[in-house]
Amino acid sequence: MNCEDVFEELRPHITEVIVTRHFHRDLPEFDTSLVVDGQHVHFRHLHKLEEHFDGVFVFRALKDKTHIVYAVDGKRRLIFLRAFHNFHEYGNFLADRKGILSMIGSV
Repeated sequence: MNCEDVFEELRPHITEVIVTRHFHRDLPEFDTSLVVDGQHVHFRHLHKLEEHFDGVFVFRALKDKTHIVYAVDGKRRLIFLRAFHNFHEYGNFLADRKGILSMIGSV
């Protein structure tokens, strides 16, 4: 099963779409429906599964040079977490599982 299949399997069960304050600061004008609807034409990568831990699936989309990080949690909420223009910062964010879980728990 490829990464996109995992998201497509989860998508019909998504109950809510949440944009964190941090994501909104990172990318204020971003149209989240592009990710939700799976419009690949706007992205080089879409629904790339990066991590799966504690019932949370963390995905990434790549639009131009911006890494958009979002997750589907155990409550089947799609949560837009962060957007990064720097790949190193994106890697550091992914390595901080406790931080990701904390961010998800606060919404």
